[in-house]
Amino acid sequence: MAKRGKVIWAGWVLSVLPAPLFVMSALMKFEGGPEIEQGFAHLGLPIDLRIPLGVLELSCVAIYLVPRTAVLGAVLMAGYLGGAICTHLRVGDPFFMQILLGIVLWLGLWLRESRLRALLPLRTPPP
Repeated sequence: MAKRGKVIWAGWVLSVLPAPLFVMSALMKFEGGPEIEQGFAHLGLPIDLRIPLGVLELSCVAIYLVPRTAVLGAVLMAGYLGGAICTHLRVGDPFFMQILLGIVLWLGLWLRESRLRALLPLRTPPP
């Protein structure tokens, strides 16, 4: 397999890795239960937000996984994760996982999308 094909393949693997976590989180919000209520109370969020947040999570993941809308999906997911980081930071909870998810989703997109690599190069070619 050519180097370019391996890079794109690795990008897809990294892109898909965060998806089950977001889907599982959304499904847990839809299901509800005492653990979700306790978590929302701990974070200072009204329980009425659980369904809209679940819909938002699923929407962002779907937009991200469709190649045509992947950049928009990455921007939306980064915004969602930024809100999650801020919420966890406010109550003193660890937020490393949200940062890691953001890095993985952008790295996956960067690896699979040559136009994004051209726009955001890690190194610029020598003059």
